[in-house]
Parts: sequence; C-alpha cells; structure tokens
Amino acid sequence: MSALHFILAPVVGGVIGYITNALAIRMLFRPYTPKYFLGMHIPFTPGIIPKEKGRIASSLGTAISDNLMNRDVLERYLLSESMLSRLRTSIDTFCFRQMSNTETLRQFLGHYLAAEDVDRIFTSVRGDLATQISARLAGSGLGEQIADAVARHLTSRLRSEGLEGMLPGILRMLGDNFKNKLADLIEPPLRKFLTGNIDSIIAKDGESMVRRLIDTQVDALADTRMCDLLQGKEKQIQEVAEALVTAYRILISEQLPRILFAIDIPRIIEGRINEMDMRETERLIFAVMNKELQAIIWLGALLGCLMGTINAFV
Repeated sequence: MSALHFILAPVVGGVIGYITNALAIRMLFRPYTPKYFLGMHIPFTPGIIPKEKGRIASSLGTAISDNLMNRDVLERYLLSESMLSRLRTSIDTFCFRQMSNTETLRQFLGHYLAAEDVDRIFTSVRGDLATQISARLAGSGLGEQIADAVARHLTSRLRSEGLEGMLPGILRMLGDNFKNKLADLIEPPLRKFLTGNIDSIIAKDGESMVRRLIDTQVDALADTRMCDLLQGKEKQIQEVAEALVTAYRILISEQLPRILFAIDIPRIIEGRINEMDMRETERLIFAVMNKELQAIIWLGALLGCLMGTINAFV
C-alpha cells in the first residue's frame, strides 16, 4: 500500500464529510416547494423545514409560551427591583421635564393625541361637568338653603338696633318689640318666596350659568403652562409617581394571567412563523446560527478525515 493511499484517504474522507454536512444543512430548507419528475413526487422535496413548517411553528409557539414567556418568568422580570427602579426613574424624569415645560396643557396633550381628540376631551369635560353640576344643584335643595340664609340675614338686620335705617321713621318709634314681631311675621313668607324663585332660576338657567362658568375655567386650564400647573406641587407629583408604581405592581400581580390569555403568545408566534417566507426564515436562521452551522460542516470534514485515516490503516 503506497504512501499516496494514506494521504488520499483522509483527504477524500474530509471532502466527503464537508460536502455531506453542507448539503444536509441546505436540505433542511431547500427546495422550498415540492418537485416532480414525470408526474412523480421527488423524495425529500420540499426540504424538512418547509415541509414541517406548520408543526414546527405550533411546537415552537407552545414551547416559548410554556418555558420562556410563562407567567412566572414574566412576573419575576416585570416585578424585579431593576425593572421597578427603571420605571420610577422614567416617571421621575418625565415629571421633572414637565416642571420646566412652557407648553400649555392643550399643546402637551397634542403630542399624544390628535388635535380633534384634544378638543373633544375639553368639550366633553365642559358638557359633562355642566350637566352633572346643574343636576346636583337642582336636586340639592340649594334654593331653600339660600332662601333660609337670606331670610335669616334680613330679619337679623331688622332686629338689630344698629340698622334702624331699614324701617321708616314712624315704625322705629314703635320699639324693639314691634320690630321683633314684624321680623317673625315676614320671615316665613319671605323664605317661601325666595325658595320658589331661586329654585325656578336654578331649574331654568342653572345649567347655562354653570356652563359659562365652567367654559371659562376649562379654557383657562387648557391654556395654562405645564410648569405653572405643576409649580409647588412636588410632593403631590411624588405621591402620584408612587401611586403609578403601585398600580403597575398590582396590574402585573393580579392581571398578568388575563393579559397573557388575551395576548395568546403561542398563537402569535405560530402565526408569525407561518407568515414568514421560507427564504426569510432561512436568512434569519443563518444570521443567528451561521457560526454554529459552519462548525457542524467543518466537524463533518474532520470526522470524514478521521474515518478516512482509520480506513487507510484497516
């Protein structure tokens, strides 16, 4: 047996191992579609991954949902101290920026909502507040309370010695006893008269009066600068920030199962994989695992070389 045989056997074995592994890896993806010859289906077409794409997508979605993105894993990450710290920092940074923000409230909201939505919010606030306040006023007995206060105030002045000017001179001569009796006499009808008229005014014009007042206040609020709104409210801002973090913790702790159920991670992953073109899938896998796949190819060459060497000595 010549020396050339001991050289060629490992080389040929290595080349065969390299080509075999490279071809096997390519055959995982290619061909992308079934191939036919004279009407007969050619075996191993399409490639293994295109052929089993649906099953792989379903299995991968379930595996990721059960092992990588389940409730325990997500809750541990979302409620970790590092995550909560980042959340607090983000809220504090946002609030700090607003304390020097010279934009009006309307302009500030315009960064997050369309202009018509901002206008709709303020219009809705005006209408809802005016309706609710006027309804409360109409059923609150406010007319009776105002009438009672006015009647008591007027009769008190009538009884007061320092306000004799309220009575004609001839009546003042009749003395305090007469003034007290007169006050007692006119107080009930005066209260009744005022109550009826005030209630009527509230029922008829209360909403329009309240609406005018609210319109003025809402417009003033909308045109107030953010820095002015927040000035001197550092403590309240801090309390709101802590409340937001607490609300976040409660939301994750209590609602995460519902959120995961609504999101349906397995279905999303399965759908996304099935939507992907096989060329895109192949590029993605090679972009992620190119180094490892190349290692498998060269490992095939090494094993082929080793088997060729052993075969040369057998």
